[in-house]
Amino acid sequence: MRVAVLSDIHANLTALDAVLAAVPSVDEVWHLGDVVGYGPNPDEVVARLRELGAVGVRGNHDAAALGGREIESFNVDARRAAEWTRTAIADETRAWLSAQPETLEREGFLLVHGSPRDPIWEYITSTPVARAAMADLGKRSGLHGHTHLPVAYVEDDGRLETMSPGSGSRLSFDGRRVLLNPGSVGQPRDGIPTAGWMLLDTDAGTATWRRTAFDIATVQAAMTRLALPERLVTRLAYGL
Repeated sequence: MRVAVLSDIHANLTALDAVLAAVPSVDEVWHLGDVVGYGPNPDEVVARLRELGAVGVRGNHDAAALGGREIESFNVDARRAAEWTRTAIADETRAWLSAQPETLEREGFLLVHGSPRDPIWEYITSTPVARAAMADLGKRSGLHGHTHLPVAYVEDDGRLETMSPGSGSRLSFDGRRVLLNPGSVGQPRDGIPTAGWMLLDTDAGTATWRRTAFDIATVQAAMTRLALPERLVTRLAYGL
């Protein structure tokens, strides 16, 4: 099965549409949560994913938009954006977000936003954390987001290898267990201001990371019109 794997879209419709225009023919679209939050177009992003029949999981910003206590742990800017999102989203958007599970198993992969141990909150940012996360996967492989950083952890003969993929990087895992992060569509944080995503071929056992440019100025202008926090507006230009 050929799959486009998207994560951390964060209500950035401009970035999402640019990515979808770049995606080749695939069988499914999987998302790894944080569909909303930060950005200016939560309803439109959810509508686009719903039209595509995308399947996936709930992130901490999605939960916060639904009124969850996750908002209490946000920094000032994230909280302001989440409060705006709560008031802005339509009932249809709220219903779709509510229907997203915390975990989803698909084609031998466990989909989570954070980690298998803590699907909403845990950040996988180091090899020790990744090793513990993979222990929770059993015989499965995993897909996660949350950090906004593309990365691959590959189990090979008892060792855990780490790969920091760039655009066009291709990993052939040949039956080895992997834990993969496609990066962020809507708010990349690796210093590269382009949307990150991944093509996964579950039959061939390959993952390919991609980057797609989008009109940052258009997104920034929309955020400014809505009086979303200036820091969130500015950082888009730097991929931080």
